[in-house]
Order: sequence, then C-alpha cells, then structure tokens
Amino acid sequence: MNRTTTPNWVRLMAGTAALGLVLTACGSEDEPEAADDTSSPSASADPSTDAAPVGDDFTNDECANGTTSADTFKAGGILPLTGNLAFLGPPEVAGVGLAVSDINAAGGVNGADACHQIEDSGDSTDMSVSTSSAQKLIADDVSLVVGAASSSVSLNFVDALTDAKIVQVSPANTAVALSGYSPYYFRTAPPDGIQGNALGSLISSDGFQNVAFLVFSDTYGTGLRDVVQETIEASGGTCTYGCKGDGDEFPAGNTTFSSEVSAAVATNPDAIVILAFDETKAIVPELASTGFDMSATYYSDGNTADYTKDFPEGTLEGAQGTIPGADASADFKDRLSSWSEFAGGGALTDFAYGAESYDATILAALAAYKGGATDSQTVQKNFADVSGASGGEECASYADCIALLDEGSEITYTGPSGIGPIDDENDPSSAFVGIYTFDATNKNALSATVEGSKS
Repeated sequence: MNRTTTPNWVRLMAGTAALGLVLTACGSEDEPEAADDTSSPSASADPSTDAAPVGDDFTNDECANGTTSADTFKAGGILPLTGNLAFLGPPEVAGVGLAVSDINAAGGVNGADACHQIEDSGDSTDMSVSTSSAQKLIADDVSLVVGAASSSVSLNFVDALTDAKIVQVSPANTAVALSGYSPYYFRTAPPDGIQGNALGSLISSDGFQNVAFLVFSDTYGTGLRDVVQETIEASGGTCTYGCKGDGDEFPAGNTTFSSEVSAAVATNPDAIVILAFDETKAIVPELASTGFDMSATYYSDGNTADYTKDFPEGTLEGAQGTIPGADASADFKDRLSSWSEFAGGGALTDFAYGAESYDATILAALAAYKGGATDSQTVQKNFADVSGASGGEECASYADCIALLDEGSEITYTGPSGIGPIDDENDPSSAFVGIYTFDATNKNALSATVEGSKS
C-alpha cells in the first residue's frame, strides 16, 4: 500500500509559521542542555529522558545455540553490519543490546531470559545477504526481528517472516509502501509522509522554488522524493530534474555521476535534493566541482551523516538534512555508547536510529510480558497495545512498565524515540524529525526538531 498523504502538524510555536512545521525544539546536538529547558531538544520534545535505566551494570547477552522463543525472549536483528548503510549499524546494534541488558536487569520476561542475535542485512546491491540472515533467524525461532535499516532490504524478506509468523520491527524503514504491509510488520520510525513533508517544507521556507533531485531507484529514495516534490509543489515550487515519472533515477550502487549532476545543474535549480546512501560520497564532489552553491543542497536520513573525513573543509557548510526520530537525551546517548564500548564495539560517533532500535526491542518484550509468553505470535498480538494504542498509564522503562502490568494496568510505553502509539497500519501515529545543519567541518549538527502526526 502506498500513502502520500501530507501529515497534520501540531503544536505550532511563534516564529515558525513560514516553515509549515511544528518547531518543538532548537539547539545543537553537541549542546543538549540549554539554559532554558523549553528550548532544549531533550526537554521540549519530551521523549523519555534516559529510558529510566534499572542500572548501568551492563551485560552483553548473546543468544546461545539451541535456544528458542519457547522459553527465551530472543531479539533477532537483521542490521547493516556491511554495505552502504553500515554507518547505521553500530547505534542500531547497541540499541538492541542495551535493551536486552535492561530487560534482564529487570528480571527478564516473565522469568525467561532475554538475548540478542544480530545478523547482517548487507544492502540492496546484494539481497542474498538479508535473505540468508532471515532464513537463519526463522530457523533459530526468534521472538522478533529488529531491522532492516533499508526499506528495500526489508521488502526482500518481510514476506518470509510473515509466512513464518515472526514479528519484524524496523527502527529505520520510512518507505510509504510498508504502511499496513503485513500484520507482522511494525516500525518505530515514521513513514516518509512525515519526513518528506518536513524536508519539503524546510526547502520552501528557505525560499527555494526551483528544485532538482538526484535520487536513486530505490523504494526509499523514490517514495521520499515523491512526498518532498508534492510538498514543494503545494507551496508553489517546481521540480526541474529527477521528478516523479521522468525516469532520471540512477541505480543503487552507482559510482559515477557526471551525467546526472550535469543534467540536474543544467536545469538551473535554486536547490538540489540528494536522496541516496553511500553514493553521496561520489555525488557531492562531482556537484561541488560545477560551482553549485553547496549550502543549497539538502539530504535525508540515508545520507545526513558526518563527512569530516570524506570532503574538504567547508564543502557542505550550511547544507541541511533531516533524520526521523527525537533527539534522545544525553543520558540515553551516554548509556548507548557505553554499552557499545562494553560489548567491544567502541564508542559511538553516530546515534541515528539507536533509540528506535531500543524501543523496538522494549516494546516487543513488553508485548511478550503482557501476553505471558515469549513466542512471536504473542508479541504480535500485544505490540500495539503496550505502545498505548488502547490507552493506558504512561511508563518510560521496561521495569516501570512491567510493574504496572503486574498491577493489571494498561500501559503506554514512552521511550527515548518519542514516537506515539502504533496505529492501525502498524506505524507510529506521531513522531519527531530532526533538522540538521552541516558545519565547516562537514559534520551534521541538530538545529531543530519538528513533530508530526499521520493524517
């Protein structure tokens, strides 16, 4: 199912009407604590402040051979350990691992231990990697699968998981085609109807009217392009190149872009939107060499990343991009990075989708706890309920939430990702999107947070 409906924006604050979004917070990612708490990303966005840790005596609970979901809460993962989204792997793996550590610190799931089993997703240039990983996790009888990061990769194996009645929760998929795709597919990242509207509105509010797209022929890229283009055109703007239906997309994994860049620049755009993954590292130098104003380039979660080691200083200064998800608190980021170091992965330099991976795992564990069993069908039946779909008392940690469940209460888990309850298409009903600005070193820093809801 495809959805391109523009979301309704809420909580409009003074001075932001031109943006067409809800600016709920402003501040640098490097300075999470502001003098006025109402302007701090972690304060005004109001996701869980630190996932209410039960303690920082971390464990790295990898699944032992022979365990099954019959008596163990097995958090499987199909995450980018290799490929063009490998930069997202460390925070996503840490999100799952930290969640499992917190679940076990609170006593497990109805007395059953929790563990994690992470397999590689690779990327869309070699689907055999994710196919093999999905078959392994099905054979190993996991309670859920967290992943994939890429929407196209998820579409490669979602049917296999559905046929096996195994819950899949993606922390990063945004393709609109996945909304309501399967009763066993959920996500903790917002669909592109929210991010695309945020990015398109940002471009229009910056005064750009003639916009070109450099986009790869991937479900994620084209779906996001469609929503951004629709939003720009609704504001009176025009698409000059790479537009929906024109066939200008390049294949994923492409390495040379002189023809695409030349064609886009020849249309005299005011701004250029680059929707790609690792291909961005080849596109940016090619585009910069034409003399195009790189501060008028825009990016999304697939390539809004730290390029300090990739481009000469100043290349991307002033450029902007979006990443779905609330700016998690400094405390949560510290815990996430500390777990990664504890598990041997090193300190994190990127936190994208770490909170969403954590919440995917916690929600599944709470669903299992509520249903009284650790098998995936039990997780599926209760997943939306513990997110607050049926109402209930708010709780911000696994330990606090199971205490309420023990009392017979319905719950609304409010984790660090800041998403709203899961809706009838298994999407977050509301979510935050961060707006990032690149500095002189080509590093992306949070400049604002917007909150949107599906219409």
